Amino acid sequence: MNAAEFLASGFCTGFSPKAPGTVGSLLGLMIAAACLTVGHLPLLFGILVVSGLGVWSIASLGAGADDPGWIVIDEVAGQMIAALALSRDSFFGLLVAFGLFRLFDIVKRGPVGWADARHDEWGVMGDDWVAGAMAAICILLLRLVLDL
Repeated sequence: MNAAEFLASGFCTGFSPKAPGTVGSLLGLMIAAACLTVGHLPLLFGILVVSGLGVWSIASLGAGADDPGWIVIDEVAGQMIAALALSRDSFFGLLVAFGLFRLFDIVKRGPVGWADARHDEWGVMGDDWVAGAMAAICILLLRLVLDL
């Protein structure tokens, strides 16, 4: 396994025999939770690093057209984006971020589907960036009535 495969697979979480996208999302959630214990700036920095590594690794593998299921670095980044909207590290908030991100990522309606239709590294990463942003918007709205 080379560096691009290791990174694209979300540090090998993408090789999970069951639900690799969900396992990759859980990795993103754990990274986000760790970053949020320090603050939002480390999480934002982490999103930029993971996203850059994702675009690079997918392009290096030439896997954008196929988007094989073991590539989950996109789920890691998207999940981190969803968590960025949380006010702090809380179990309930992280659970909501996880559920909303997975919903938007799996259903692929609207802008998530439009990004997914692009068959290159930007499309592979882009649909999860958009799903994460949509989850973040929902979280910001939920924060008006809930303590997230």
